[in-house]
Amino acid sequence: MDIQLKTYDGLLKKWQRKINLVSESTLEDSQTRHFEDSLQILPSLPKSAKTLYDIGSGAGFPGLVVAVRRPDLTVHLIESNGKKTGFLKTVIRELALENVEVHNRRIEDMVQELAPPDILTARAFAALPKIFDMTYDWAVANPKLRYILLKGKSAREEISEALARYQFDHFSAPSSTQPDSAVLRIESLLKKTP
Repeated sequence: MDIQLKTYDGLLKKWQRKINLVSESTLEDSQTRHFEDSLQILPSLPKSAKTLYDIGSGAGFPGLVVAVRRPDLTVHLIESNGKKTGFLKTVIRELALENVEVHNRRIEDMVQELAPPDILTARAFAALPKIFDMTYDWAVANPKLRYILLKGKSAREEISEALARYQFDHFSAPSSTQPDSAVLRIESLLKKTP
């Protein structure tokens, strides 16, 4: 882990004593459970991408980790919890990151305010149909929008549920850090006509 990510990890452990950022049981192995888990999405990010929105950012996984490794991307972290956005702003300041913006707002509000991104990420946030419902206007405005989502063992079930109302291309790769988890890449999202 490079110096920036080590600093981030130190801040995570310090702040975790005050506010609940991640599951306590994952702190001992935070390097694998949070940082390596987030870094595994990097190969799915096109070189041409300019903007990435991380929704329900929490402690910044995966969006803030990606911002460290891809300074060419403009990363927007969208998190409605004020204490968590305070943590995110502290990490950004400590790491001197210039390519990240934090929004202490609900996603539904931001869809109307921000132009559609090239990439949308989320981890441990919501089920696929809910993510699509909340961000569909961005998918309509940018038909090339790529979702890269870190999902747990319910990934297949969530895909099936989403396919009842949406059509999309999807690719699933096994997680390199979590058994029974997956990295989903979703493109060409459209609502099905009733």
